[in-house]
Amino acid sequence: MEKWLPFEKPLVELEKKISDLKSFTKRGDVDFSDEIRRLERKAQKMQKSIYSKLSRWQRVELARHPLRPYTLDYIERMTDSFVELHGDRRFADDKAIVGGIAKIDNRSVVIVGQQKGRNTKEKLYRNFGMSNPEGYRKALRLFRLAEKFSLPVICLVDTPGAYPGIGAEERGQAEAIAYNLLTLVGLKTPIIINIIGEGASGGALGIGIGDRVLMMENAWYSVISPEGCSAILWKTRERKMEAAEVLKLTAKDLIKIKVIDEIVEEPLGGAHRDYDEAAHLLKKTIVQHLSEIENIERDELVLHRQKRFAGMGEFFIK
Repeated sequence: MEKWLPFEKPLVELEKKISDLKSFTKRGDVDFSDEIRRLERKAQKMQKSIYSKLSRWQRVELARHPLRPYTLDYIERMTDSFVELHGDRRFADDKAIVGGIAKIDNRSVVIVGQQKGRNTKEKLYRNFGMSNPEGYRKALRLFRLAEKFSLPVICLVDTPGAYPGIGAEERGQAEAIAYNLLTLVGLKTPIIINIIGEGASGGALGIGIGDRVLMMENAWYSVISPEGCSAILWKTRERKMEAAEVLKLTAKDLIKIKVIDEIVEEPLGGAHRDYDEAAHLLKKTIVQHLSEIENIERDELVLHRQKRFAGMGEFFIK
């Protein structure tokens, strides 16, 4: 599997050439310093040109980039300590959802997020980031723990959807997600939601109701994936690019209709190019929003949260 996307190919090839020239120069064979500087300037211009005019489908591709940082990558870089908690106390420990207690800037929080895998073994272990009912019930247990000890909740959303298997349905997939929605809208503690990659359908909403909803610059968030939309509307998955345009699923689209509160910038070229900087930018935004809401009286916080989500989708005809 290639580690770059089709529209990244010219830039990746140029960066490889720069890397090769640096290796030759380091060995002392020939000094290519001038050529390296020229190519680096060219690469910087190319980078800005490519990533400043991405289509909606290209944003979807970036959100699925095989090197994009996942929940545990962010937790490692944003927190001073993290104690993972396991299991739903009913059936099993779903590896597609991770969560526990952490410290961010000396502030104790509960973090819950969806985790994908990079290689085949990890993908199977994490079920491709698609949670079973026990994953949502594990998240529910952590939400209640946060409320009990007055800890803010930080959710990191990154899933292609809830797992649609027969076993998941038999164990109450829809009920588990619905119960999480009911609990989150009334949870008496601050909740910050962060769409860090893919935010698909009820699989995302199961941990996606909060006081503030933040979204990474190259993430997507929608009721359905472009492929799923294409299959339903046009009976083929091949019109996925057109579907992405119709769905208006990017951060820029969603902030206009107030589904999200803020777009979190990514390093130029995407979060996969600089994990540390991506985590720094996300942490900074989370801390800022948490500082704004953590002292709000809890009943008022819950009432505002309920009004916000109940009001989504309202429209008026003049």
